[in-house]
Amino acid sequence: MSDDALAQIDANGEDNSPAIGLIAQYIKDLSFENPNAPAVYQWQGQPQIDVQFNIGVQVAGENVHEVVLNINVRASSADKVAYQVELAFAGLFGARNIPEDQLQAFMLIDAPALLFPFARRVVADAIRDGSFPPLLLDPIDFRALYLQQAEAAQGEPQGNA
Repeated sequence: MSDDALAQIDANGEDNSPAIGLIAQYIKDLSFENPNAPAVYQWQGQPQIDVQFNIGVQVAGENVHEVVLNINVRASSADKVAYQVELAFAGLFGARNIPEDQLQAFMLIDAPALLFPFARRVVADAIRDGSFPPLLLDPIDFRALYLQQAEAAQGEPQGNA
């Protein structure tokens, strides 16, 4: 055993090394709406696609966090909805011996990045199963969004300059 590995074991024999792992991933909620069927299948032209997403993190148990990636897709044409998909795709992550600032960054950057490819497939399949061309969402740079949001939070005005 290396000196580094021995340094991570305390006097009681417990392993104090930092660790994070994916326990499970799952669809928490999925909704597909096609409110103008069957007329929507005769519409001409391309619909306007609006994609919104957000990330939620909550403690699910001791050393266990749930990260939920919410994706909402709305396709409309001429002020009528072609389809709407709402997905809450979640993952349970076990984490121990991680400093709080690093844990937050992991839960808002790395965890959603791990979940996104699977959520993307669920959205594409739901749209395809609704008899529309599948929508392949572009990859999301969660790190850049996290840094942008952190920068915006630090740069909020404290008063009129």
